[in-house]
Amino acid sequence: LIGLSHVDPVKTNLFLGRFLNEAMQSVPDIDLDFPRDIRKELILRVYDRYGSEHAGLVCTFPTYRIRSTIREIGKALELPLGELEKLSKLAERRSGGGLMAELERLPEFKAKAHTPHWRALCELAEDIKGLPRHISQHVGGMIISSRPLVELVPLEPAAMEGRVLCQWDKDSCDDAGFIKIDFLALGMLSLVEEAVDLIAIRGTAGAVGQAPDLSRIDFQDEAVFDQICSGDTIGMFQVESRAQIQMLRRVQPRNLEELAIQVAIVRPGPIVGGAVNPYVRRRELLREDPNFQVPYDHPLLAEALGETLGVIIFQDQVLMVCQALAGFSDGQAESLRRSMSRKRSKEAMNAHWDAFREGAKERGANETTARKVFDQVTAFSEFGFPKSHAAAFGLLAYQSAWLRHYFATEYYVALFNNQPMGFYSLDALGRDARRNGIEILLPDVNRSDVHCTAEGDDLRVGLGFVRGWGEDIARQVVEERGARGPFVSLPDFLRRTPAALKRPAVEDLIWVGGFDGLGLGRRELLWQAGLWLGPEDDDRRSGGRDDHPQAELHLEEPYRDFAFAGLDPTDRMVAEYRMLRFSTSLHPLALLRDQLPAGTVSSDRFPDLQQHSTVSVAGIVVARQRPSTAKGYVFVLMEDEVGLINVIVKPDIYERDRTAVRMEPFITVRGRLQKDGLTMNVLAHEVRALKTGQSVPNDEFRRGSPFRYLTALRQSPPGIKNFG
Repeated sequence: LIGLSHVDPVKTNLFLGRFLNEAMQSVPDIDLDFPRDIRKELILRVYDRYGSEHAGLVCTFPTYRIRSTIREIGKALELPLGELEKLSKLAERRSGGGLMAELERLPEFKAKAHTPHWRALCELAEDIKGLPRHISQHVGGMIISSRPLVELVPLEPAAMEGRVLCQWDKDSCDDAGFIKIDFLALGMLSLVEEAVDLIAIRGTAGAVGQAPDLSRIDFQDEAVFDQICSGDTIGMFQVESRAQIQMLRRVQPRNLEELAIQVAIVRPGPIVGGAVNPYVRRRELLREDPNFQVPYDHPLLAEALGETLGVIIFQDQVLMVCQALAGFSDGQAESLRRSMSRKRSKEAMNAHWDAFREGAKERGANETTARKVFDQVTAFSEFGFPKSHAAAFGLLAYQSAWLRHYFATEYYVALFNNQPMGFYSLDALGRDARRNGIEILLPDVNRSDVHCTAEGDDLRVGLGFVRGWGEDIARQVVEERGARGPFVSLPDFLRRTPAALKRPAVEDLIWVGGFDGLGLGRRELLWQAGLWLGPEDDDRRSGGRDDHPQAELHLEEPYRDFAFAGLDPTDRMVAEYRMLRFSTSLHPLALLRDQLPAGTVSSDRFPDLQQHSTVSVAGIVVARQRPSTAKGYVFVLMEDEVGLINVIVKPDIYERDRTAVRMEPFITVRGRLQKDGLTMNVLAHEVRALKTGQSVPNDEFRRGSPFRYLTALRQSPPGIKNFG
């Protein structure tokens, strides 16, 4: 209504009782999302406006978790670092406790569990579990006070100059009645902003300088919703995860209201509260029969839960349900909300049960119904979205889908430039871009910018993405090229670039084809770089190389006519993963197509196979998830040459094959195919590290052999996202 958001609170029917009620004793928090690049400036503006005496950053107290416990105590006990690192990756418990039980379950560590040093590690881990490890800065929280903060709260200088950190966390600041504002950096806002600017620069919206107004696009575009409902949502905001893709294909949201529900439902609160399966099934029944009557646990809940088909999905609905069924006042509902938002809040939540039960009884609900509804309410102590949050995120999700549908090149360029973000690595995002008709072009010393750029309908990787470069060096090279023209040879490049660009970084760019346009092969260029640069052990040089005493010596080259072999496809693939951490052209298993284990099927054959067929699949791991709400199940998203494969690993299989599940970038899975409409999963019976099918004796280390290729890729694995 006042221009701060594109979400209309009246049209969206937002519940305002959370912010406007007579029982509130403090001002509600203000959460504001901004693009990443301006968030830092906004924080500095707050300090300029209110001064460091009246504004401070909120702190957090990270506690010891399993990885930090193992690494730090193990290092103090002088245990082998390699074994500590492996244990930290294999161990499951999220706090430091229970480490002895973990060691006894892991075959690699079972024999060591009761030796003195490893036993000491386990005992000390139990002693420090849950203790604060250090004080840290909240992701965006600031407090503002009319009185000098030093009179109210202990302070310390923040890591960044000019900032002050208060030594209370957000809950303590809330209890003290401070005004707290969260300045949050949202990568998708940066992406959208960059994509829109790029559209205007390229003129792809009709004319140069013309950019789409995302507040006035068609929010009922059938083509955009078709793409969302098909599950083709990799790289989109909030609807790209494995769980979201599968649910989208069943729920089929066709407007912003339904998309807001979709954004909110894949959260711990609705999952623990048992809302997900009933909502999905009721959506399917409504599509089959528009006259289907939605069931409610009690008729009094129809108004509060009507839009979400009788289940609690939004945090606001917790308060509305309590008021509708138990007659809670605004003050009681606000107290309940505060209990939900606190860590370890279950005890506080249970204190509300007696009042809830009595209020429900007065309104004709029996104790069984009251208990069922209250359990759904208390599930939201596990975290759920308020409707306002879901509506705003649903709108941004649609805008990201609209941009990706109509301006795919600009969208993917911005997506690459704003990593890390979301559910997927650059490797997986690049393959998705290629599936959508966008080629990923290698860095080029005469064509690449610092960041990725659009080149026709394709994406050119920026120089700053190459290992060993970084943004500052890449910018100097681009500025030099702009000022004095393209580089005509490798010696020309070396003369004109700063000595801070060391030989390894130059060689990294050569390996990934950055100088291919100069007419020489990569191995010949590497030879030239070695002759020209030598060992580069002079750390005193900070300027350019054009004053190097050897640079102008024109000596006869004894190997001028030496013929260098080119790189074969496996060498190119390994080079891309080592220097870029992603492949720009082929799927890594494309070069092993004939060497995969016998019986391996590709994911495009799944629709033709019968339900519950036993299948064997092979692929690269994209993401691993072990949510606390999944009762020990692990979800592995892997990808073969054709597309994504969802693998469900039961707890007993996980315990048996834990090393392969948690640590292997390339795996084979044998399991049962489960089909539910367009949703397909493989329920794993066995998970193993990928090994090639047939091998030639004494040929494993031959150049280009499958064994050597896989070994090299495992040394520089693609980015894999791990959640939980």
